[in-house]
Amino acid sequence: MPLITDPYFYLLSVPAVLIYGIGKGGLGGALGIIAVPLMAFAIAPTQAAAILLPILLVMDFFAVRYHYKSADYVVIKRMLPGALLGVALAGFYIHAVPQAGLKLTIGFLSLWFCIHYVLSEFGLMKAAKKQKGKIAAMIWGGVSGFSSTTVHAGGGPASIYLLPQKLEKVTLVATMAVFFALLNVVKVIPYAAIGEFDQTNLLTALILIPLAPLGVKMGVWMLHRVSQKRIYQLCYLFLLLSGIKLSADGIISLI
Repeated sequence: MPLITDPYFYLLSVPAVLIYGIGKGGLGGALGIIAVPLMAFAIAPTQAAAILLPILLVMDFFAVRYHYKSADYVVIKRMLPGALLGVALAGFYIHAVPQAGLKLTIGFLSLWFCIHYVLSEFGLMKAAKKQKGKIAAMIWGGVSGFSSTTVHAGGGPASIYLLPQKLEKVTLVATMAVFFALLNVVKVIPYAAIGEFDQTNLLTALILIPLAPLGVKMGVWMLHRVSQKRIYQLCYLFLLLSGIKLSADGIISLI
C-alpha cells in the first residue's frame, strides 16, 4: 500500500507533529521528545522516525528562518563533533537492533528523560556546573546525536549541556533550532542507508508536512504568551505513559 490509511495512526501523528513544531518554534526542542513514542503505538519505531524526519526538515527551515540571527554559533561549534559521532553510532544501532529492541530503547529513553525532568524540577538533582570545555560538549553532543537519531529526541541531552550556559531564552531556543537543523540533515544518511525512505513513508510524510509550518508558527506565537512549565509538565506526563507502555511491549516481545 503506497500510503498509511489507518485512522489510529493519524490520530496519534497529527498531535505528535504539531507538538514537535511548537517545540521547534518557541518552547525548546525537548518538547518534541513525545513524537516518536506516540507514533510508535501505531507503527514500527523506525518507520515512525523515518516518516517524521522529512517533516522535521521542513520545520527546521521555518524555525531557522525565524531564529538564526539569535543563535550562539560558538556553542553549536563545540557540540557538533560529538553529535555527528552520535548520529553515526545510532545509524549502526537502528540497523542492527530488531524492532522489539528499538521499542525497548525508546521506552527506556522516555523514562530516563522523565526521571531527569522530575529530579530537576524538584531540585533533587545537583545543578550542573557551567562547562565550556570540549569534553563536556563532546559527551552531551554525542548523547544528543544518538537519541536524536533513534527517537528524534536530542533536546533533553542537549539541554543538560546548554542550560548551565545560562543563555537568554530566545538565544537558547535559536541555538537548539540551528543545532538540530544541522543534525537532521545528516540523519538523512543513515535512514536512507537502511531503506526507510520508501514510497509509503515518503507519501505519508508528505500528507503530514503541512502541519510543520503550522506547529512552528504556533510555537513562535506561544513563546512569550504561554507558560512553558505547564506545557512541559503535560508533555512529560504523556511521555511517562508512553515510556511505560513501549518498555512493556519491548520486554514482552523479547521474552
